[in-house]
Amino acid sequence: MSESATATVDTSQALSGTQDVRGPRWYTGRDAIMVYILVVFLLYAMITIPRFATPVTTGFLLLDVIPTLLIAMPMTLIIITGEIDLSVASIAGLSSAVLGVMWAGGANIWVSMAIALFVGLLAGIFNGVLIAFVGLPSLAVTIGTLALFRGLALVVIGDNAVANFPKEITAFASSKIGTTGIPVMVIPVLVVVVFFGLLLHKTAFGRGLYAMGYSKDAAHFVGINEGRSKFWLYVASGLVSASAGIFWTLRYTSARSDNASGLELTVIAAVLLGGVSIFGGKGSVPGVLAGVLLIGSLNYALRLGRVSDVVLVTVTGLLLIASVIAPSISSAISTWRHDQKLRRQLSDEATATAVN
Repeated sequence: MSESATATVDTSQALSGTQDVRGPRWYTGRDAIMVYILVVFLLYAMITIPRFATPVTTGFLLLDVIPTLLIAMPMTLIIITGEIDLSVASIAGLSSAVLGVMWAGGANIWVSMAIALFVGLLAGIFNGVLIAFVGLPSLAVTIGTLALFRGLALVVIGDNAVANFPKEITAFASSKIGTTGIPVMVIPVLVVVVFFGLLLHKTAFGRGLYAMGYSKDAAHFVGINEGRSKFWLYVASGLVSASAGIFWTLRYTSARSDNASGLELTVIAAVLLGGVSIFGGKGSVPGVLAGVLLIGSLNYALRLGRVSDVVLVTVTGLLLIASVIAPSISSAISTWRHDQKLRRQLSDEATATAVN
C-alpha cells in the first residue's frame, strides 16, 4: 500500500502543518542579500586594495555609476513587465552627438541640452509605439534601434568630437560636496531613484507592472492597459537615457558618436544581478541599486589593480550570466527539497495507515 501511495504523489500540494507562503522576510529576500554582498565586498576592498577607502575613490566611483544607475531605473520597470530595451546606450550616444553639434553650431548650452533631451524623448516614443501599439517584440525592436540610433549619432556628428563646453558646467558635473568626495550630481540622481522606487512599489501603476510580467492574461483580465503602460515606460527610458548621455558628455567634456558604447550590457547585468527576473514579474529598486553599486565597485577595484578593460567586460558578462542562472538554480533546489519533504511525509502517513 505504501508503494502505491508514494507512486502517485502530487508534489504541487503544500506540506501539512505549514502556513501560506507570503514570500521571504525583508532581511532574507534577494534585494537584502545583494545589500549584504555589497557591504562585504566594500569592506574587503577597503582592507585589501590600496587607495580604495579614500574620498577620491568615492567620488570617481559614484561618478562612474551615475549613468548606469540612471538608466537602470526605467530598465528595472521594463524588465519587470517581461520586456527589454537594448537601445539605451545608443540613445545616450545620439543625445550626446546632438548636444555637441548644437553647441558647436552656436546654440545656447541650455537650449542644446533641451534639444538633446527632446531627441531622447522622440527615440523613446519611437520604441514605445512599435512595441506597445504595433505589438512587435521588444528584443527585435530594440536590437534594431540600437543600431539605428548609433548610426544616426554617427551621421549627426561624424568622426568629430566636440570638447569646448562651458567650463563652469563641466566643472559642476564633476563637483563634490565639500571634502566628502560625494559628487553633487548624486542628489538629482537619488531623486530619480526615489521617484521610480515609489512609482514601482507604492502605486497601482507599479503593481500593474508586476501583474503584466507575471501573467499578461491576468493583467488584461483585471483591466490593466498593457499597451499604454509599456509605451510610457519606453518614453521614460528614452528621456532618462538622454539625460545620462548629457551627463556623460559634460563629465568627460567630449561629445562623440560612440559615447556610452556598451553601457546597455552593464545596465542589464546590474538590473538582473539586483534581483529582477529576466522573465518578468519580480524585482525591486533597492535590489537594483545594490546591484549597480556592486558592479561599479567591482569594476573600479579592478581598475585600481590595473586590470585591462577586456577583463572588465568579461567580468560583467559573467555576472550577467550568473544573475540569469542563479534564480533558476535556486528555484530548482527549492522545488526539489519541497518534493522530497512531501514524499517523505506522505510515505510516513501511508506506512502509519497500513500499520493501523
